[in-house]
Amino acid sequence: MIASNDATAVIVTHSLGSCVGVVVYDAVCRVGGMLHLMLPDSTINTAKAAQTPCMFVDTGVPQLFNAVYRLGAVKSRLIVKMAGGARFLDEKGIWNIGQRNVQALKEILGRNGISVDSCDVGGMSARTLRLDMATGCVTVQIAGRKRYEL
Repeated sequence: MIASNDATAVIVTHSLGSCVGVVVYDAVCRVGGMLHLMLPDSTINTAKAAQTPCMFVDTGVPQLFNAVYRLGAVKSRLIVKMAGGARFLDEKGIWNIGQRNVQALKEILGRNGISVDSCDVGGMSARTLRLDMATGCVTVQIAGRKRYEL
């Protein structure tokens, strides 16, 4: 997880297979952040969640939002985007971690009155997610394909 008010930064996370990347950005104050979520629910390993809360949707998302609020972001101005949640290395859909991550993220955002402005989730491919802090532009790239704006 990273939160920033550095307008020269480009925040990137790679290898979003079943993981989900969530981006938040406030264009007025140019504050944003990104979180690379691995698992939907911290109760599966509370010791790990205490050590690395940003691994989990339920413990990581509040940390991201609190971090951008501390830098001056305002909830009503936030743009929220997400990508990932593929059936990566789970072609038969046995674990459905990607789908469960997406669902958990949508639920926690919904409970807090936050809507997702755009997303690219599901499928079978890993993604790279980028946030340009100067413009708020969020791009997604799948290996072998052209990068596109989310």
